[in-house]
Amino acid sequence: MVKLRELRRTYGFDEVAISPGVITVNPEMTDTSFTVGEISINIPIMGSAMDAVASPSFAGAMHQQGALSVMNLEGVHSRYDNPQEAIDEIAQTPKAEVTSVMQKIYSSPLREDLIEKRIKEIKATGSVCAVSVTPAATKKLSPLAVEAGADILVVQSTVTTARHSSNSVQGLQFPELLKMVDVPILVGNCVGYEVAMEIMETGVHGVLVGVGPGAACTTREVTGVGIPQVTATMDCAQARDDYQNKTGRYVPIITDGGIRTGGELCKAIASGADAVMIGTPLAQSTEAPGKGVNWGMASPHPALPRGTRVDVGTKGSLEQLFYGPSSVSDGTQNLIGALKACMGMVGALNIQEMHEAEVIVAPSIKTEGKHYQLGLS
Repeated sequence: MVKLRELRRTYGFDEVAISPGVITVNPEMTDTSFTVGEISINIPIMGSAMDAVASPSFAGAMHQQGALSVMNLEGVHSRYDNPQEAIDEIAQTPKAEVTSVMQKIYSSPLREDLIEKRIKEIKATGSVCAVSVTPAATKKLSPLAVEAGADILVVQSTVTTARHSSNSVQGLQFPELLKMVDVPILVGNCVGYEVAMEIMETGVHGVLVGVGPGAACTTREVTGVGIPQVTATMDCAQARDDYQNKTGRYVPIITDGGIRTGGELCKAIASGADAVMIGTPLAQSTEAPGKGVNWGMASPHPALPRGTRVDVGTKGSLEQLFYGPSSVSDGTQNLIGALKACMGMVGALNIQEMHEAEVIVAPSIKTEGKHYQLGLS
């Protein structure tokens, strides 16, 4: 008998909605904080480790708003004395030439003295210092970063698993890394129950979820790999809950990429995320180093770029992005106001209670009754 393969139905933000709760609460009563290890962050937003939205001064600006910035230790800030010049060159290069320019800029060697300098600059702003490294560079750069004062380490690649085959004598082992550095470690990215469970079982402190949904990422087009964010978040959140029931240890889930509006932020949290990681919305802030452009961490890959520079423009300050007042009606500003309003509608006093909200399949949620908004009438 022939066994036929079946396709599993998965869902993204545009295909689902959040059902109102049977009780409601005042938005002012809600608590939007989340915790990584023993570090508490006021609002559930982390900045992507993209050079256009991560610098020591930007980390300070994010901290002032209650959010957490993550700086890429393998980016331009660790390669150049004046990284803004490199950022400006990328931003100003004609689109047809930008990939080759990025490949040239990112071929400059990493400098350990600059890694230490940037971390000290972040700490001088009063911010929690979170830094990102790829798995290949983790064993070399992590001890340097922690010794310099980094508070959180993010080990991040397009797809991360607890079981990885490589040509090295001994690849990266997360239990070994946990013994090497005494700070919370976040690991990503993944999109499935089994992988999330195995990563949590290594002892890490958080898991990033998402492959390819970011506005500046082209992984899905280049490799065909990815799972829509609602399903990916729900699957990994189920692993988190099952892991907690088994061990008593809670490992936060951070949904990374594809979030542009307050509604998408709310859907990510309702799907089980403890926080989200965003990049392009931050690139639209007046404080962003990229000055209205953004590009992914994999964009300058020397042989297989999986991203592009996107021109996103500048919309307003970080304060407007997170708290308003909003100057637009499309949900791209006052993200925390939207989250608090949603939490009030479903009767959730905190992020974990928000996980109990009902998420429903609703393919017409963005078009039902919106003929005039869509220009159909």
